[in-house]
Amino acid sequence: MSLLSATDTIVPAAGDGQLVTAALVGIAVIVVLITVVKLHPFLSLTLGSLVVGVVADRELADVVTSFSNGVGKTVAGVGMLIALGAMFGKLLADSGGADQIVDTIVGKASPVALPWAMAGIGAIIGLPMFFEIGLVLLMPVIFLVARRSGQSLIALGIPALAGLSVMHGFVPPHPGPLAAVDALKADLGLTLGLGVLAAVPTAIVAGPLFAKVAARWVDVPTPELFGGQERRARPQRPSFALTMTTVLLPVVLMLAKTLGDVLYGDEEPALRRVLDFVGTPLVALLLAVIVAMFTLGRGAGMSRDEVMATLESSLGPIAGIVFIVGAGGGFKETLVDTGIAQVVADWVQDSGFSVLLLAWLVAVLIRLATGSATVATVTAAGIMAPLAEQLSTPEVSLLVLAIGAGSVFFSHVNDAGFWLVKEYFGLTVGQTITSWSLMETLLSVTGLAVVLLLGLAV
Repeated sequence: MSLLSATDTIVPAAGDGQLVTAALVGIAVIVVLITVVKLHPFLSLTLGSLVVGVVADRELADVVTSFSNGVGKTVAGVGMLIALGAMFGKLLADSGGADQIVDTIVGKASPVALPWAMAGIGAIIGLPMFFEIGLVLLMPVIFLVARRSGQSLIALGIPALAGLSVMHGFVPPHPGPLAAVDALKADLGLTLGLGVLAAVPTAIVAGPLFAKVAARWVDVPTPELFGGQERRARPQRPSFALTMTTVLLPVVLMLAKTLGDVLYGDEEPALRRVLDFVGTPLVALLLAVIVAMFTLGRGAGMSRDEVMATLESSLGPIAGIVFIVGAGGGFKETLVDTGIAQVVADWVQDSGFSVLLLAWLVAVLIRLATGSATVATVTAAGIMAPLAEQLSTPEVSLLVLAIGAGSVFFSHVNDAGFWLVKEYFGLTVGQTITSWSLMETLLSVTGLAVVLLLGLAV
């Protein structure tokens, strides 16, 4: 991957050695506060930003200004998209649309194809939903399918979790990829398209293929939770075709905008202007939510009050995510304004080190330390931001994906997802590591390999 010459150079606030020390100390403070003190990531990122500024010899007032500007720009650019994504996901769950997808795919799958079908279900459910929501939704599905088919819980559960996790790390509108797209100024439609392209082989390797091996290591009975009863279904559910059309609507709109940019170049005919408008992420997701109110909400027989209640209840759980992502944007702005990120960019440019590999490694280290894929993504994106200015548009999108791949590396005891999987599946810590944690690691490494291969073509 080639580096282009930068157009703007940030004047460092101190010497290179002091700036690197400031970055390392700031990241260390964030890690300690999250993992040892158990402080909320929003507060940890805020305090870490202040520490960076102090060690880098910046005026505290300037540090606060940089952090505040970063939070404001990130929330303005990403916060509304996260809110709209949460509304869409809640409508999909409450209307029974998600159940319709699951039942249709599982009902048509043979026993041999079931693990592949579960990976597809995880990916489809994971496309519009946040990881934790998708995980809770998938668990009863995994248990019921395992009981009905008599197949191993791990053989069916790992593919579903791989499909869910790969979307969480690679594909907008999930908070991490959205934040990275915003911080690196990547093309969202192109990133989405490349993300889906990279997600498919990654999910296959870490899902159905790895599940065959993991099922030999970990053999546990299906827990009684959700296992002895069917989930309560709505009397009426939207059809499979209508549900899938609605789920894919924002994806199609954003990809259409990118396709229009490629086909028309500098020309601006009426169709190009329409595609630019409807393919703007905010508009695409807004249209998807409005359409879902009718196709999913009314299509499931929900009253207007029920639809409005679903939309309202979707926002509370994601408030913390919005502020974490916002604080990550503030931390990124602090790194940029102190000149630290530019020092890293100059080092990479002079060293000839692979930008994609470095971005992945930075995200891996932060992920291992904090346990949060979102924190790893937004922090790594901040460190790599100056490099994005020196890359072509496709290369910036691949940079986002490399960071996303690193952000899901080896989930362990400091990750809430680790404990959710352990408790739901009834595993020991060791069994969770040899199934879930290794699956996440394989997903991360495979994702990096696919991104590097894509990098050869752009």
